[in-house]
Amino acid sequence: MAPRRIAPSTDGAGRRVAIVVSRFNAEIGDGLLAGALRALAEAGVADGDILVVSVPGALETPLALQRLAQDGDYDALVALGAVVRGETYHFEIVSNESAAGVSSVMLEFGIPIGNGILTCETDAQALARMDTKGYEAAQAALELANLSDALDDQ
Repeated sequence: MAPRRIAPSTDGAGRRVAIVVSRFNAEIGDGLLAGALRALAEAGVADGDILVVSVPGALETPLALQRLAQDGDYDALVALGAVVRGETYHFEIVSNESAAGVSSVMLEFGIPIGNGILTCETDAQALARMDTKGYEAAQAALELANLSDALDDQ
């Protein structure tokens, strides 16, 4: 007998999704958001079922995610932003703490979060990745929401 499998699905029909985008490195945030919105539209998420909020930077993202998760109004969340290495240790702190915060909210509330917070060495690297990473973060959030539902149905 073959093992049972749950097929991945990024179908977004009927899903409510909130996106938190960082305003620090705004051009990159805008590119990430464009990619995420394109993915959600292609997946069938209605425009009226998408909420976009902005925060100053990556370190503020987890609090906004937490508040959205507490509301219980969303099936999935997406975190978008960019942390670009500078000349100080601040890069490591922001990168590590924002990632830990996003993961903490996801696990605490059991809500899927697509993490599209880029951590790059240069602005050029971030600009080259922004559309794809935003797209993939939205897809990951939808896939996890669908997987969660499928596991509930087991």
